[in-house]
Amino acid sequence: MIDFFTNTGLGIGLVILGQVLLILLPLLLALAFLMYADRKIWAAVMMRRGPNVVGVFGLLQSFADLLKYVVKEVVVPAGADRAVFFLAPMIALVMSLIAWAVIPFNEGWVLSDINVAILYVFAISSLEVYGVIMGGWASNSKYPFLGSLRSAAQMISYEVSIGLIIIGVIISAGSMNLSAIVHSQDGAGLLSWYWLPHFPMLILFFVSALAETNRPPFDLPEAESELVAGYQVEYSSTPFLLFMIGELVAVVLMCALVSLLFLGGWLSPVGFLPDGFLWMFLKMLLVFFMFSMVKAITPRYRYDQLMRLGWKVFLPLSLAWVVFVAFAAKFDWFWGIYARWAVGG
Repeated sequence: MIDFFTNTGLGIGLVILGQVLLILLPLLLALAFLMYADRKIWAAVMMRRGPNVVGVFGLLQSFADLLKYVVKEVVVPAGADRAVFFLAPMIALVMSLIAWAVIPFNEGWVLSDINVAILYVFAISSLEVYGVIMGGWASNSKYPFLGSLRSAAQMISYEVSIGLIIIGVIISAGSMNLSAIVHSQDGAGLLSWYWLPHFPMLILFFVSALAETNRPPFDLPEAESELVAGYQVEYSSTPFLLFMIGELVAVVLMCALVSLLFLGGWLSPVGFLPDGFLWMFLKMLLVFFMFSMVKAITPRYRYDQLMRLGWKVFLPLSLAWVVFVAFAAKFDWFWGIYARWAVGG
């Protein structure tokens, strides 16, 4: 039996399929409760109750919404390109899901522990924008098309800043493998994590992640007051649901990246408690809570403000930080905290 799963193509394929399902099923189930938490946090800030009817404390509200979207009629505009119209939401969802193949949840808990995991995530995140562009173009309407163009410009702009910020972390860790980056933060608990030496870039990364995932206050591609919901306006039923799930999966992915790059991943914040998946889970919840709070308390930016922030503020700051970290690592400044690979951290 062991030989079947290790030496035959079918057996290896079944093992890989099982590993994929072991990641995707808990992730998709968690999305329902994260959406519930997002709505509850937003309601609490506004002094409302939020979802409270379907299920105990409203916990089944997300599943009711899922059922509602699935049984609705799929409406396709008369002038739409049907093939591209249906392909777009599937691309948006698949691209956001396959990025999880290189995300480690614990020591050894990763589907593919490749040495260029950061480049893989960059490549996938760059392809996600095509789903949005295709959806806006295939709808054959000016408002979805404007929304898709906004999204393309926005995602490309903030991917540059995110890339430069991560380069600083790569210089410190000496590796593009996400597990190795976590190991380089092992030491004196939370004081060894990269949030401390790279604290300015943690703030920039968080804000850039908001813009990259079209979250408020940077949800300009779907600004209801200007674009009538943007690139999604012609979508209904399951295709609309796929867009929404893909967007939320991308948000959770950014929570995982913040946890891995700056908050020590699965490492314990104190030395007397063991490391493990629970710490990774709690850190992702903390970052998601911050995402939700920003959505609840921050007014929407204008589009020119969004572009100015990305190109005139974040890009120069992140580029300057890369130069600073490179010099700090080369000349071993600040007791070697910017060159863990050099001091064996």
